Amino acid sequence: MSIFDDRESAFESKFAHDAEMQFKAEARCNKLLALWAAKKLGKPEDAVAAYVAEVIKSDFEEAGHEDVVRKVAGDLGDASSADEVRLKRAEFLAQVKAELVAEN
Repeated sequence: MSIFDDRESAFESKFAHDAEMQFKAEARCNKLLALWAAKKLGKPEDAVAAYVAEVIKSDFEEAGHEDVVRKVAGDLGDASSADEVRLKRAEFLAQVKAELVAEN
């Protein structure tokens, strides 16, 4: 194997690792956002897991995170705004990324 092949392999591995970490961060962030929203909505404990699953599922509607923001903000109605949901999501994403870095 040449040096170029080694570098190509290293870049491919790094890209795959970064993509996996981003996916994990987004999934954990969506879960934390759903738990936060469920608490604001006063959902009973037995309904929280189903709500978390709904929010995570909503992330697959379109690229990006606006589908999740739209879902959660719509569910919260007057209890919150889309801007507050985006802010909480950004806080959770920063927290989750720090946790993932600490884990690795």
